[in-house]
Amino acid sequence: MTPSGLDAALVDAAISSRMSARAFTQAPVSRQTLTALLQVASRAPSGTNTQPWRVYVLQGESRAALVEKVCAAHDAVRANPVLAHEYREEYDYYPEKWVSPYIDRRRENGWGLYNLLGIGKGDKDKMHLQHQRNYRFFDAPVGLMFTLDRVMGRGSLLDYGMFLQNIMVAARSRGLHTCPQAAWNGFAKIILPHIGAGADEMLVCGMALGYADEDDVVNTFRTPRVPVAEFTHWLT
Repeated sequence: MTPSGLDAALVDAAISSRMSARAFTQAPVSRQTLTALLQVASRAPSGTNTQPWRVYVLQGESRAALVEKVCAAHDAVRANPVLAHEYREEYDYYPEKWVSPYIDRRRENGWGLYNLLGIGKGDKDKMHLQHQRNYRFFDAPVGLMFTLDRVMGRGSLLDYGMFLQNIMVAARSRGLHTCPQAAWNGFAKIILPHIGAGADEMLVCGMALGYADEDDVVNTFRTPRVPVAEFTHWLT
């Protein structure tokens, strides 16, 4: 127990047990639980307390309808790659040019997951279907969409990251899992009208939320982390 009265082990466990779950059960999550999650997450810091987050919760028919629309668009792009220019992210989540060590970590992550699932480098059909699992929220009963007012600056994306992390950690403390998803961003032109977002809003990302399917092999996948000594510089 810390001097503040908080149990450091419990806090650390909530953080360290967070993972990107890629298979969920159909067990429902109550609105009361979701409200509590969002309420505690709203304690995230933000520059001058601007609190720039806007959240759209999709369940039931609204969730199913969005899944159908985006999966259809995803299939259409594969059938006709020329259509890809219609679906572009509004901000650059990833760099235009990858360099080491980031590209190395990205490849390790991607091929580690695909190897676990038995997807080879030439298995284009399987790759497409696995990627499309994103657009099904990995079967999670709750889909979250996060938007930001376009008038806000890039610093608000930093604020947003802390808000999203709060949601994911608070979810773990309640036995839930999540998967933050930038994969949705390219289909913002479909998503924003569907959720009723205003013309002033930009899609930040999506998130799947629910109870992880512990029997699915995909949820045994764990990404490594570099040691503290590799990313920290001590100045004395």
